[in-house]
Amino acid sequence: MDVTYQRVKESEEIRTYIIQADQSLSALGFTEHSFPHVTRCAEYAARILSQLGYDPHQQELAKIAGYMHDIGNVVNRHDHAQTGAVMAFRILDKMGMAPADVAAVITAIGHHDDSTAFPVSPVAAALILADKTDVRRSRVRTKDLQSFDIHDRVNYAAERSELSLDTEAHTIQLTLSINPEFCAVMDYFEIFLERMLLCRRAAEFLSLRFKLDINGLDLL
Repeated sequence: MDVTYQRVKESEEIRTYIIQADQSLSALGFTEHSFPHVTRCAEYAARILSQLGYDPHQQELAKIAGYMHDIGNVVNRHDHAQTGAVMAFRILDKMGMAPADVAAVITAIGHHDDSTAFPVSPVAAALILADKTDVRRSRVRTKDLQSFDIHDRVNYAAERSELSLDTEAHTIQLTLSINPEFCAVMDYFEIFLERMLLCRRAAEFLSLRFKLDINGLDLL
């Protein structure tokens, strides 16, 4: 495959869209969606497929989808998955990617947003799991506790976040340590319940069971 993850990462065009998309989300009050987030999504999605025995080509496609999945936010937060898929089609087609590979990437991007997400393929399922489990303090832009909304509180309270896959037990588990000084566990479920249900659906597509552990309690 000529269009590699490394080549995508080095694309000034793609980097520009990621930067501008994150700036727009910052103005709207959203948590960080820049290079730390998309790089984590790329690496975690590929790692999931690697641990499940998918070939390197599929892993590479998962990395590309993970890295590009939020570029649609440069247009608008609403329907950003579909917008991003169309943008990715144009970019990757212009770069010379094979149609089957373009299809795999844009399918995953187009099915990752909460309201329309669905694990229609292994790459899409891996992207959903990588994206929806990215809860961490460093995603909070401001350190002014008084200005925190519920998303800021939950992310800031997450002092530890780990996604681990057990191939023998056929489970994938998100383990969180949440500081109750900043938010209650119920706050997490208030904003992330839909995402956790998506993770369960994505895990099932990959023949796994999704588990959620918060502060030592098995909650899913």
